[in-house]
Amino acid sequence: MTRRLLLGVIGDAAVGEEDARYALAREVGERAVDAGFRILCGGLGGVMEAACRGARQAERYAPGDTIGLLPGFDPNEANAWVDIPIATGLDHLRNGLVANADAVIAIGGGAGTLSEIAFAWMYKRPIVCLATEGWSGRLGDTSLDDRGDAERGPVLISVSSAEEAVRIAAARAAGATRRHGGVRRRAG
Repeated sequence: MTRRLLLGVIGDAAVGEEDARYALAREVGERAVDAGFRILCGGLGGVMEAACRGARQAERYAPGDTIGLLPGFDPNEANAWVDIPIATGLDHLRNGLVANADAVIAIGGGAGTLSEIAFAWMYKRPIVCLATEGWSGRLGDTSLDDRGDAERGPVLISVSSAEEAVRIAAARAAGATRRHGGVRRRAG
C-alpha cells in the first residue's frame, strides 16, 4: 500500500461560512483529497473546519482523510468534519506538528498561522500561500531567511486559486526529499 501524502491546511480559525477564506479552504480540502492527499489541520473552526468539510465532499474521500491535531485534551472539541481527532494537550505547540506535513497550504491567518508557516519553513516543507487577507497574503513569494531553495526560488509560493494551490502543493510534495536535519550545535 502506498503512503498517502499529508497536506497541512492552516489559516484563520475564526472565519465563518460567509468569508471568502472559508470558501477557499473548502475548495482546497475537496481538491486535495481528489489529488490524493489526506488533510492535516488543527482540528478547530474556520479554515480548518472548511478544509475538512470540503475533503468530505471529494469524490475520492475515504474515512480517515481528515486529521485534526487539537490543542486541548478533549477530542470532542474537534469540528464535525474531522475523522481522526488527536487531543494533544499541547496548545499552540501543536502547530509544529501540523507544519511537518508533506506540504502546507496557508489561507489567511494570524499569529498561529504565522507560527505554522515558520515551522514549515524550518522543516523545509513546501508552502503555498493563497493571496488573501492575513499572513498568507503578506508572505507569498518571499523567503523568511536564507533557507530558500536556489533551484526553485522561494519556498513560500503565492497563488490566487485553490486549484493552483493544490496543484503546486502536490507537485512540490511529491518531489520534496529534503527534511529538517535537526538542530545543529555550534562547536566550542
